[in-house]
Amino acid sequence: MSDSQTPAIVELSLAAKIEAMLFVSAEPVPVAQIAAALDVNASVVERGLKELDEALNARGLRLQRNAGRVQLTTAPELAQLVEHFLGLEATTHLSRAALETLAIIAYQQPCTRPQVDAVRGVNSDGMMKSLLSKGLVQESGRADGPGRPILYSTTPEFLQHFGLSSIVELPPLKLQAEEEEHNVLLKG
Repeated sequence: MSDSQTPAIVELSLAAKIEAMLFVSAEPVPVAQIAAALDVNASVVERGLKELDEALNARGLRLQRNAGRVQLTTAPELAQLVEHFLGLEATTHLSRAALETLAIIAYQQPCTRPQVDAVRGVNSDGMMKSLLSKGLVQESGRADGPGRPILYSTTPEFLQHFGLSSIVELPPLKLQAEEEEHNVLLKG
């Protein structure tokens, strides 16, 4: 092929390069790994991720962040369509006890089972095993306290199940004490 027949090489945007890497990755990727592959620093990658995130808002994919890692996922609003297309059964429904346990872990992570039990007021062994088997929570280390209990945190599957791109998208936690204090002030 002569030089006149060689197709011109188009330099793609940083966002396009990041999208390509995330597309082929089966697992969430650390920002540092993306930076190393592109031979740039993490702040440059963050700018590219922001640009990619904005571009994806008009498409069927979203960026999902968890524990310093990022991945491409299907837009939550398309979950039913994709499940139908793939012939998957409907998303698993969680019991009230499972949702309660999951909420405690999501807002206090990492936390131990005794911490969850203390908030719920009941033993959470069964719920923890169920959430672990569904892949919604994971063991994320051990606490420094007596007996070094296991620490639990949420997983990327948790984010996907609830249509979140990051744990920071959880609604703010309104504590009962704050509500009571507010009610006293209103009546006072």
